[in-house]
Amino acid sequence: MALLFFGKDLHTNGDDCPTVWVDEATADLVIQGWKADEKTQEECLTVGHIPETEAVVRIPARMVPQIRKACDEAEQQQRSAVR
Repeated sequence: MALLFFGKDLHTNGDDCPTVWVDEATADLVIQGWKADEKTQEECLTVGHIPETEAVVRIPARMVPQIRKACDEAEQQQRSAVR
């Protein structure tokens, strides 16, 4: 798997911070974020459950531009794969 790096949250310590990548093989977004607090997880559980293979993470809104760029790249890779 090759991950294309799009950015880290510039307002955290630089090592342990929310990060976004695109998987070049699948065009999936790969996101590292802060673990959601218990209250947030409980709220998420009101519309379903959280399987062992998934997690609720929190990404700061200030990362929207980086995530948008990653989404554009993922969409472009997906279009290229379909051709």
